Amino acid sequence: MARILITGAASALALTAGIASAADLTPFRFGTNWVAQAEHGGYYQAVADGTYEACGLDVTIEAGGPQVNGRALMIAGRLDAYMGGNMLQPFLAIEEGIPIIVVAANMQKEPQVIMTHPGKVATFEEIGPEGLTILAGDGGFQTYYPFFVETAGWKRENREPYTFNSAPFIADENKAQQGYVTSEPYAIEQAAGWKPDVWLLADYGFESYATTIEMMKPFVEENPKVVQCFVDATAEGWYNYLYGDNAAANALIKNDNPDMTDGQIAFSIQAMKDYGIVDSGDALELGINAMTDETMTKFFEIMVGAGVIGSDLDYKSAYTLDFVNKGVGLDIKKKLTDG
Repeated sequence: MARILITGAASALALTAGIASAADLTPFRFGTNWVAQAEHGGYYQAVADGTYEACGLDVTIEAGGPQVNGRALMIAGRLDAYMGGNMLQPFLAIEEGIPIIVVAANMQKEPQVIMTHPGKVATFEEIGPEGLTILAGDGGFQTYYPFFVETAGWKRENREPYTFNSAPFIADENKAQQGYVTSEPYAIEQAAGWKPDVWLLADYGFESYATTIEMMKPFVEENPKVVQCFVDATAEGWYNYLYGDNAAANALIKNDNPDMTDGQIAFSIQAMKDYGIVDSGDALELGINAMTDETMTKFFEIMVGAGVIGSDLDYKSAYTLDFVNKGVGLDIKKKLTDG
């Protein structure tokens, strides 16, 4: 769990900024969906620099992992919010009558990629016709895979389960592998000594927000100020993490995940910038965390077309725009990047 004590000059600054005393802060438990990494940088930054405290929250980050079901913990009341993936799970929750609602989306683009061996295919469109075996996890097989069966000639029988072991992909040029643009390409290069070709699925029609902030509807209805504080502070955290001094946040990340390296962190941050994962599209004008009905509708139609969900789903009840699109943090970005 990530927390930080503000000391020295930082403590003085916090006091002059009017940060509430610890006794006045509202405890807030936030669960991530994987082990600590740069892709969670905005949250750790907002903890490290006191941004959550400044609006009245004592935030504890509870890191996820392969054996942690953070969404279930939130449903059970053991977390106040959860870091989701794309919008499919919230849609499915609505279908099942579970009152989950997305209040913000940290990533404008789904960072999911397919990797192939260097030069094996010249274009993304060749992956299906070439008959490559695609190593895809169960989640991917449920979301992006059926979309590309419909649009890119992929075959369901060409899928093999991805078990978070890249050795089969490295050893066989006739295999492709899923991954995050911010992570697996770096790991492959470190392990194999060559750079894989990387195909960002968002560039080929699989458009969804990602790294969403999920909460339970009753919590949101009862605590709108808490929700707004967390959403706004997270946006500011992301701007400071991407464009400012992120050393303290990275120290917290490595404390929660001792296996994380400086090289991986640097690669992930650069990839988020290069591909516009966090700060692109609507976020450029509306601020990080931006969401629109248009993008939500497009992803809903993608999932309906792929046969994953029904067309009668009340998908708009899976999210709210009440806490986003206010331009929060744009002034921070301008200050940090103008110089």
